[in-house]
Amino acid sequence: MSLRFDDPDRPNSYIGRSVPRPNAARLVEGQGRYVDDISLPRMVHVAFLRSPHAHARIVAIDAAEALQLPGVLRVFTGADLAEVCTPWVGVLQHLKGLKSPPQYPIAVGKASWAGEPVAAVVAESRALAEDALALIDVDFEPLPVVADMMSALDGATPLVHPELGDNLAFRRLHEEGDVEAVFAAGPHVVEAEFVTGRHTGVCLEPRTILADYRCAENQLVVHLSGQAPHMIQSVLAEHLDLPESHVRVICNDVGGSFGIKVHVYPDEVATVAIAKVMKRPVKFVADRLESFASDIHARDHVIRARMAFDGEGRILGLDVDDWTAIGPYSVYPRTSAVEGNQVVNLCGGPYVLPAYRARTSVVFQNKVPTSQYRAVGHPIACAVTEGLVDMAAARLGLDPVEMRRRNLIPDDAYPYVSAAKMKFEALSHHASLDKLVKLMDYDALRTEQRALRDRGIHRGIGIASFIELTNPSPFMYGIGGARISAQDGCTIRMDPDGSVVALTGVTEQGQGTEAVIAQVVAESIGVSMERVKVVTGDTQVTPYGGGTWASRGAGIGGEAALQAGLALRASILQIAGVLLQADPQDLAIVADQVVDAGTGNERMPLAELGRIVYFRGDTLPRDLPRELVATRHYLTSEHPFAFTNGVQASYVEVDVETGFVKLLKHWCVEDCGRIINPMLVDEQIRGGIVQGLGGALYEECLYDGEGQLLNANMADYLVPMAPEMPDMVIGHVETPTRESVLGAKGAGEAGTAGAPGAVMNAINDALAPFGARVADMPFTPEKILRALGVVK
Repeated sequence: MSLRFDDPDRPNSYIGRSVPRPNAARLVEGQGRYVDDISLPRMVHVAFLRSPHAHARIVAIDAAEALQLPGVLRVFTGADLAEVCTPWVGVLQHLKGLKSPPQYPIAVGKASWAGEPVAAVVAESRALAEDALALIDVDFEPLPVVADMMSALDGATPLVHPELGDNLAFRRLHEEGDVEAVFAAGPHVVEAEFVTGRHTGVCLEPRTILADYRCAENQLVVHLSGQAPHMIQSVLAEHLDLPESHVRVICNDVGGSFGIKVHVYPDEVATVAIAKVMKRPVKFVADRLESFASDIHARDHVIRARMAFDGEGRILGLDVDDWTAIGPYSVYPRTSAVEGNQVVNLCGGPYVLPAYRARTSVVFQNKVPTSQYRAVGHPIACAVTEGLVDMAAARLGLDPVEMRRRNLIPDDAYPYVSAAKMKFEALSHHASLDKLVKLMDYDALRTEQRALRDRGIHRGIGIASFIELTNPSPFMYGIGGARISAQDGCTIRMDPDGSVVALTGVTEQGQGTEAVIAQVVAESIGVSMERVKVVTGDTQVTPYGGGTWASRGAGIGGEAALQAGLALRASILQIAGVLLQADPQDLAIVADQVVDAGTGNERMPLAELGRIVYFRGDTLPRDLPRELVATRHYLTSEHPFAFTNGVQASYVEVDVETGFVKLLKHWCVEDCGRIINPMLVDEQIRGGIVQGLGGALYEECLYDGEGQLLNANMADYLVPMAPEMPDMVIGHVETPTRESVLGAKGAGEAGTAGAPGAVMNAINDALAPFGARVADMPFTPEKILRALGVVK
C-alpha cells in the first residue's frame, strides 16, 4: 500500500519531498490510509531585526531570551547565513572604476544604514517572530555617520568602508567639443543648481517572498513579488550553490513595481537561505513601515549646470556637474551607478549641442541604498535641461516654445548621434511640439494667463521636451557581465479545441502585459483574443527572458510573441493545406477559422484541425509536421536602445501668500512607435505623470544629520492622490522603429520623465513677476515662500 498525504489539515504541497518509511507511519483505523507520525514541514514566517543606527559595529547578539518564546524556531545572524550563502558585489565591468564592498543577506560585523537587517527570527507566525525581535539584545558600537553627499569626499569626512579607500563609488566624465572655449566666448550664459529629493516607489503590494526548499529533489521554489524572475533564478543559484535548473522562481500578477522590485534585496535572499537551511517553506512580507527603510530609494541628486547660447537663442554648450549618493552599497546586480550614468547620457538629449560636458560623482553614505526606479535618470536630466532652456528664453525675451523650436533636433536629421553619443534612430520632437501647442490652444492659454495676472492670480505654463530610453540591448547590462537578459522569448501552442496558450518571459505588474501579448498573438495567428491564454512569470514554464523593466515589454516581448505567432500560423496553414488539398498561400486564418484568402469563405474551424492533429494523426502524411507549437526569441541588435520622445506641458496656479501649487491641467504628446493598445498606452502615460508629479511636489525621504529617516510612514511621506491631480490630455505621434516588424518602442516611463520639469517651469513662469524661481524638488510651499522672500 502506498502512502497518501490527504489529511485535510496538511497542505498537499509536498510532492517530490522524501516520503516517510512505512515503519514511520500508522494506519488510520477505518479510513484505509496511512498518516506519518513525523510532522511534515509547514510554512513558517521570518521577521528581521533592523539596525536602529545608520552606522554601527555589531559587537554581540544575545538571542537566548527570544529563543525561549513559544513558537520561535530559530534565530539567524549574518555569520549563520554566510555559511550557506556567498556575498555579492554590485559592480559592472563596463562602468569603469565602479566599486562596492561585498554585501551579505544579514549584516556581518557592522550595520551600514538604519534599517539594515542584523538578525532574523523564524517563528510559527509573523506576530510571534516580531515579538521575539523585541527580546534580542544587540550590543552596538556606534560609528561616525556619513549623511551629506556634498562633503562625502572631503578629507575630514569619515569613510563608510575604510577598505575601499574613499567614499567615491563611481565617477564618469563625458566631454564633446571645446566646452571651455564655448563658455568663454558665448555671449549669454545661464546657470543654476538643481536638487531632486530622495523618494521611493510606495507600491500597492509590498515586497513579498515565499521560499520552499525541497531537499529530496534539491529543488528551490520561490514565489516572489518581482519583475525579473530569470534574473533572480540566476542570482539565487549562484549564491546558494544550486544549478539554475533546480531553482524555480514564480512571479505572478504583481501589485506594482516601478523598478523597486527588479533588485536583489538582502532580506529576500536571507529568506531563501533560511528555507534551504530549515528545509521548509519560509515567508517574508515587508510591512509598510519597514518598506520605507528597506525598499530602494532613488533620485538623490544635486546638480550644478550652465548653458551657453547666442543672441538668436541657439544653444552653444551645456555643462553639467551631477552629484548623487547611493547609500552604503551599490545595489546588486544592476548597480546604483546607472542613474548617475543616465544623467550623463540624457542631459540635453532633445537638442543640438555643439559642445557638451557632463560629469557624475556617485558617493557612498549611511542611508538606505538607492538604485533604479521608474524612468531612471530621465526626470533629473529633463528638469536640468528644460530648466536651463526656459532660463535662456527668459534672458532673451523669447517665448519658451519658440526657444525649443530653434534648438530641438530637426525631425529630418535622423539617424542622429547626440553629444552624449546616444544613437537616435528616428524621433519627432518638432511634430510632437506642434501637436502639443495645438492640444493646449497655447496662444489662448497665454492670453488667459496675462488677464488673470492683472487680477492678482498667478498662473504659469511650463514646457518640457524629453527623450526616453526603451528596448535595451545587451549594451545595458550584458557587456558589464551581469546575467540580466536583454532578449525575450515566447512559446505559443494551439490546443485541440483551437484555443491558444502563449508563454512569455515578460512579466505582469499591472501595466497590461497579458492584454498586449494576447492582442499580438491573436492578430498574428488569426484567432479571437478571448481564445488566447497568456502565462507569465515562471522560470520553469516560460521561455528565458528579461522580465519587465526599462519599458521593454511591448517592444521586445511583443516582437517575440509576434514572431512566434506568425510561425505557428504558418504551421497551421501547412497542415490545413494538406487537409483541404489547397495551397497554404491561398488560405488564411480569420476568427478561429481557416478560410480562403481570396474570398473569405470558411473552410475549416481550427478546432477541427486540432482534433485531427492531436487525435487522428494517423490520417496525416508522415512527413507532415505535427507540432502546433512555436517558440521565438527576439533581441534588439542594430541599436543599444530604442529611444522615444515627447513633450509635456503643465498649467498651474501658485498662491503667493501660502506657497501652495494647484495643478490645473497637464498635457503630454508622446511618440512610442507603433501603438498596440491605445487605452493601455494612455493610462501608462497618465500613471507615469502622476508619479512624476509626486516627485515634483510631494514625495521626499527626509533624513537628519545622523542618517535617520524622519518620515518613514504614510502619514508623513506624501504621495499624490486623486483630489490633487489635474485633468490630463494625452496625444501621440507614431514613429515605428524599423528594427522590428511590430515597430513598438516603450511607453512606461515617458510620463515620469517629463512631468517634474514641466511643473518646475510652470511654477517659475508663475513666479516670474516676482523675480523668483525654484529648482529644489519637491517644490513645497515653504520652498516657494522662501524663493519669494516671505520666509527665510
